[in-house]
Amino acid sequence: MTMYERLLEREAAGRRLGIGLVGAGKFGSMFLAQARRTPGLHVVGVADLAPARARENLRRTGWPEERIAAHSLGDAADHGTTWVGDDPLAVITHPAVDVVIDATGHPPAGIAHALGAIANGKHIIMVTVEADVLAGPLLARKASRAGVVYSLAYGDQPALIIEQVEWARTSGFEVVAAGKGTKYLPEYHRSTPDTVWSHYGINADQARAGGLNPQMFNSFIDGTKSAIELAAVANATGLLPAPDGLRFPPCAVEDLAEVLRPAAQGGMLHHKGQVEVVSSVARDGAPVPRSLRWGVYVTFEAPSDYVARCFAEYGLVADSSGRYAALYRPSHLVGLELGVSVASVGIRGEPTGAPTAFRGDVVAVAKRNLAAGTVLDGEGGFTVWGRLLPATESLRLGALPIGLAHGVAIREGVAAGAVVRWSDVAVDERADHVRVRREMETVVGAGDKSGGRV
Repeated sequence: MTMYERLLEREAAGRRLGIGLVGAGKFGSMFLAQARRTPGLHVVGVADLAPARARENLRRTGWPEERIAAHSLGDAADHGTTWVGDDPLAVITHPAVDVVIDATGHPPAGIAHALGAIANGKHIIMVTVEADVLAGPLLARKASRAGVVYSLAYGDQPALIIEQVEWARTSGFEVVAAGKGTKYLPEYHRSTPDTVWSHYGINADQARAGGLNPQMFNSFIDGTKSAIELAAVANATGLLPAPDGLRFPPCAVEDLAEVLRPAAQGGMLHHKGQVEVVSSVARDGAPVPRSLRWGVYVTFEAPSDYVARCFAEYGLVADSSGRYAALYRPSHLVGLELGVSVASVGIRGEPTGAPTAFRGDVVAVAKRNLAAGTVLDGEGGFTVWGRLLPATESLRLGALPIGLAHGVAIREGVAAGAVVRWSDVAVDERADHVRVRREMETVVGAGDKSGGRV
């Protein structure tokens, strides 16, 4: 039976999968818009720091008033309605919940909710990819040992990239590169929430009218979000970053196989089996026609002349040699597709991507000269941006993970462009998420120990 058929079967038998959603912002709301239309699912509870906003988002996404429970989680579980409140632990621990989704976007919260779900025998879908990059390899290991599934979120680009990598490998191809598109120029690394909207082509008034968060959107522009997402892919697939991080080559979809092949064959890759992001604009700022700004891709190699001829016969996007080809998806639908993860985890017991080793890390880099006493404001802020590095190099440098570069003060000055190190800041080593990160570095260590082929 297909997953959809099994969802229909559950619906008919009254055995719907119980879902607990923590965080009802944009991603969570997009999931809610489709969850009420998906058979076999019951959103038992939604926990959010602003319950009134969460209820309004339920209404905005089409939920009828009678489906929003006004009383207890127990009532929601018994009557097929959805409870809304501000207590994530109540949702995570409720016996009617089978799958917990963390969509908070806050790494310390994501780690705490994952640990809570694992301790209570619940599957966990980690939408907060920042938490996954900070400690996901350890969380996935803990989940496996507890007999539950830890999964990345389908609809977000990392899981879609991982799906393409799995397709290529299962088809017998060697993966040469995989990644996503974005809009990138080198000067964007210095972008702040005050300058971000000019890069998007809108003004601050338009952004406010649309309810857009400048710091969140700035993390997409300054390169941090791309680094985080590609670190998650590296940790899940065995593909590795280049030693100096992402290079963001401008590239049209027709040129993916030409550009994303090894340098020895005329491409730009440091090595076969690399994660990389392509830019939708050339270095002079001109738009790249038919870019992959919203999409994902994989490039792979023909193992024989026969297969190379098949590439040509079936119209694949190939390079000039005909031996390297690309498959791409031009867009992604974020939370609207999250039901695929819910069904895969809850019905098949399989993740839609999960880390298997600590291979890639995202480290904090100073956007400007940071004087002693400067308090870092984290991803997308005014002080630091996130650079993707091999995990071995991050640990060698003692680099501060971007997920910990928030609310901590600089001890001594850090020059613009320099990597911020643990020793440069005053970190509370007693904080739970810091202890979990330290545990991952010690228990999991850095490097590829999975034995997976690239």
